[in-house]
Amino acid sequence: MPVAATGSEEARRVAGLVAAQEKAIALFAEVEARGLVAPGRGEREVSDDIRDLANEMFGTTRHWHKRIIRSGPNTLLPYRENPPDRVITEDDIAFADFGPIFEEYEADFGRTYVLGADPDKHRLLRDLPRIFDAGRAAFAADPDITGGQLHAEVERLAAEAGWSLGIWHAGHLVGEFPHESNDGAKAESYITPDNDTPLRRTDRAGRICHWILELHLVDRRRGFGGFYEQLLDLA
Repeated sequence: MPVAATGSEEARRVAGLVAAQEKAIALFAEVEARGLVAPGRGEREVSDDIRDLANEMFGTTRHWHKRIIRSGPNTLLPYRENPPDRVITEDDIAFADFGPIFEEYEADFGRTYVLGADPDKHRLLRDLPRIFDAGRAAFAADPDITGGQLHAEVERLAAEAGWSLGIWHAGHLVGEFPHESNDGAKAESYITPDNDTPLRRTDRAGRICHWILELHLVDRRRGFGGFYEQLLDLA
């Protein structure tokens, strides 16, 4: 029978997850400051530079999922795809999706970069954090919201702004590395139409569930997408 986490254990988990995200925020602020996502650079080259920067700044050597830099038409592709390396161009869009592990706690963080002046790409850049905040507000407003209900709201918000969801889910559980073994039922571990369980619950080990909200918004007609990801219920 699972034993519920004590108050001190839960406080430690929360502090670890929040600290991991704060380090990810600092990492990507430095990515921007150094101009690592730039025209003429290959996606793999940028990914390797961010990996090395995480090690330089925080001693991070492990990532709980594959490191993703995607640009141009590759930004339409879901996580599972492995497209050929592509060189970022002058009037491009790119996104980063990284899962560094900081002191055994997972961060899962994604941001989008627009190069050039394309108005539709800049509109997506503005819409991503706005829709994220609206999704978080929907979560905050309903203590019993299920994964399916939040997914439906995120899908509605995206469509209202003229975008489609690019992947089958809108987020997932996060915690100690590796989070994928923290709960046994796949649907219940994701913000997906199939998840009819409340997001505010304990997992099978008796720990409070904490969530990442993950937005992959795409415009298939125009041939690009964007990405925004961070903690839903903490920080």
